[in-house]
Amino acid sequence: MTMQESIISIQKLSHRYSAQWAIRDINLEIRKNGIYGLLGSNGAGKSTTMNILCGVLQQTEGNVFIQGIDTKKQPEEAKCRIGFLPQKAPLHLDLTVEEFLSYCAKLHYIPAKEINKAIHEVLERCNISHFRKRLLRNLSGGYQQRVGIAQAIIHHPDFVVLDEPTNGLDPNQILEIRKLIKEIAVDHAVLLSTHILSEVQAMCDDIKMIEHGHLVFSGTLEEFDNYVKPDTFIVKLDNPPEDEEILAIPGVVRLKHLDKNTLRVRFDKREDITEIVASACVNNGWGLCEITLERISLEEIFAQLSGKRLIDKF
Repeated sequence: MTMQESIISIQKLSHRYSAQWAIRDINLEIRKNGIYGLLGSNGAGKSTTMNILCGVLQQTEGNVFIQGIDTKKQPEEAKCRIGFLPQKAPLHLDLTVEEFLSYCAKLHYIPAKEINKAIHEVLERCNISHFRKRLLRNLSGGYQQRVGIAQAIIHHPDFVVLDEPTNGLDPNQILEIRKLIKEIAVDHAVLLSTHILSEVQAMCDDIKMIEHGHLVFSGTLEEFDNYVKPDTFIVKLDNPPEDEEILAIPGVVRLKHLDKNTLRVRFDKREDITEIVASACVNNGWGLCEITLERISLEEIFAQLSGKRLIDKF
């Protein structure tokens, strides 16, 4: 596939703040519509990458192409193809929804005779037509976020960047915004920046992970899920046996006593481990009270992918 056929092509991207490299030799390609998760812990280089992509920051080294357009050589033309919603939506609260979107349309050089049509389309798309005359300050957080998404797509960009789009919303609002983002991703490539694992798993088709300024993972959600499958569980027994008996269970590799009746057990990620352990407990009279898989944290995934070691739970 040629560069012109890619929606986004990032080649050997590096950026340095004085003596410190924020990102180093990042290469990635986005070739089709869908939702792409950008994960990174604080200071990982995620914000720097997003700012370069959106034309807010000029990179020290490397190239970024949007539909084949070099963002360094043709910045205005490249920016016309990007929609951006920062973490705090850039809303003018004293304007009505319609006034604000009209203002955004003009910023994006939409011709005057096409502005009303563009506003109508995004109001319908984001389900906010009934609030068109309402002041932005009088909208709930969820509806303000819808307006933020509307301004990001009003000019029909090829590529939409959303920074923590569900941050600060209640559970119902989160579900509604997720649904809207999925609808937008049918005909746009969407880069979703987040630090919340459940957000990535609920929405993304593909994951990009940055840690210590390097791209440490790029792959499908299914490939990513191999890293987030739990490999430990907590088991509570009324009548715990000798360690050797538990270690003899197929799939069990290590264990640690948390108290007299509670153990942490590491296993080899086999799918049926809880059934095997429960069966052994019943057959041997160990008095199973509770068995709970431990969820792997994002920090542990970052550490695993970047080659760091965390404090061993065993």
